[in-house]
Amino acid sequence: MIFNKLVIATGNAGKYEEFREIICSCTCEFAHEIVFAPDIAKMIVEETGKSYSENSMLKAKAWSEKSGLPCLADDSGLEVDALNGAPGLYSARIIKGNDGDKVSWLLHKLDDKTNRRARFTASLSLCVPDKYILITEGYCYGTIADSPKGINGFGYDPIFIPEGYDFTFAELSKDIKNQISHRADAFRKIITFTQKKYA
Repeated sequence: MIFNKLVIATGNAGKYEEFREIICSCTCEFAHEIVFAPDIAKMIVEETGKSYSENSMLKAKAWSEKSGLPCLADDSGLEVDALNGAPGLYSARIIKGNDGDKVSWLLHKLDDKTNRRARFTASLSLCVPDKYILITEGYCYGTIADSPKGINGFGYDPIFIPEGYDFTFAELSKDIKNQISHRADAFRKIITFTQKKYA
């Protein structure tokens, strides 16, 4: 199924751009026009869910109802083994401050830890008005670097080294990141479902 318009239900410009690139790089056409939610309306959807999937569903439904269009929303987080999965669901709001402040907080928490294993998790919800809501989950496994490196990406990208690579997400090209990221993994599952449903 090809959508005429698809709303990316986020206020984060970096996340919107990443989704746009992932969708446009897909081997099958998914949407003729990809819309940044704040260009339609100003709305904040509180992330009151108890899981990534609940939060992504809340955002997709709210924006779909607001716009009357198919909406794709995500909720994602970084889960660090040595911190029992923290910051996890609260990755974007674990402390007040910018991305650099959150990266510094996490590195400080890992000062005396030898286990640097971590994974990014993303839940995507696709809400098509009066038809269905599809929820998928994707992962990217890796380790936490000793210090931030790279200028690409956002959030915790400068300290996350994906498995099989010697560079952080923020050092890798967008093309590579958009092939291996947790959001790309979850989006591929969206593609698989829609192709089967509308084959």
